[in-house]
Amino acid sequence: MLLATTAIVIGVALLIWGADRFVEGAASIAKNLHVPTMVIGLTIVSLGTSLPEMIVAAMAAIDGNRDLGIGNVIGSNIANIGLVLGITAMIVPLTIKVRTLKRETPVLIMVTFLAFALMSDGELSFSDGIILLIGLATLLTWLTMIGLRDRHDPLVESLTEAIPEATPMGMSVLWFIVGLIVLIISSRMVVWGSVEVAHYLGISDLVIGLTIVAIGTSLPELVASVVGALKGEADLAIGNVIGSNMFNLLAVLAMPALIHPGTFAPEALIRDYPIMIGFTIAMLLISFSFKKHCYRIKRFEGSLLTAAFAAYLFMLYLEST
Repeated sequence: MLLATTAIVIGVALLIWGADRFVEGAASIAKNLHVPTMVIGLTIVSLGTSLPEMIVAAMAAIDGNRDLGIGNVIGSNIANIGLVLGITAMIVPLTIKVRTLKRETPVLIMVTFLAFALMSDGELSFSDGIILLIGLATLLTWLTMIGLRDRHDPLVESLTEAIPEATPMGMSVLWFIVGLIVLIISSRMVVWGSVEVAHYLGISDLVIGLTIVAIGTSLPELVASVVGALKGEADLAIGNVIGSNMFNLLAVLAMPALIHPGTFAPEALIRDYPIMIGFTIAMLLISFSFKKHCYRIKRFEGSLLTAAFAAYLFMLYLEST
């Protein structure tokens, strides 16, 4: 148990570090090859926001454990709203421009219900994975079109501003390779440790994915959102959350569907996915304001989101025990 827990903690830390190095190397290689900055932001960096979840879901699927990956997707999206957005708003109340919610959130809702429709038969098939990848390509194309028209769009801006500085090609390739190796090793550690802990505690792999793994892989979004809010860039904070949730549902959920298609634990669809939808709707409702040009998430609303997330974890604990 101690060894498995240590593997999860160290694995998550290495997973986050490896993802940063991988994205840094890939983005820097693209820069050295004179790929436009916006294209780098909307492809390499955008997918990098969900890279830890993607690698964990892929490795879990290779081991035949699709529930861990699916739990990671749903749990990460719940954590992004309840934990990341909640804590960020408690630290710094978020004032959000109206265009952020009017443009990006309807797409998030469509992606959310697309994934729900694909999962509604109780299984993720290979064709479902293909549909999710088509949705991902469509999303990237849409973001590129937005970026060409409006470079100050919050989601586009949050992705392009995250592009690291270019480094010499040799160092870029080195970071790319090192990041990839660390991602593979650390994801194996996380998956192994999670399965061992689940078996030791007598709980499902789905619950481990919904909790420990999801919270661990959501830490980068928490840091990015808090830093953005402290800089007075609230739109970037919520842009990180909305973007991450969309990429989780399209890119990460596609991993178990493509690698190890089949049925999954019914609780994911009956219990957890509706809760994820509820958190998404709650984010929209508490953000709404009658002011013409902005929405606002105050400290009280942030505390409500965080409390709701804590209540969800407690519910999982009660059901598991």
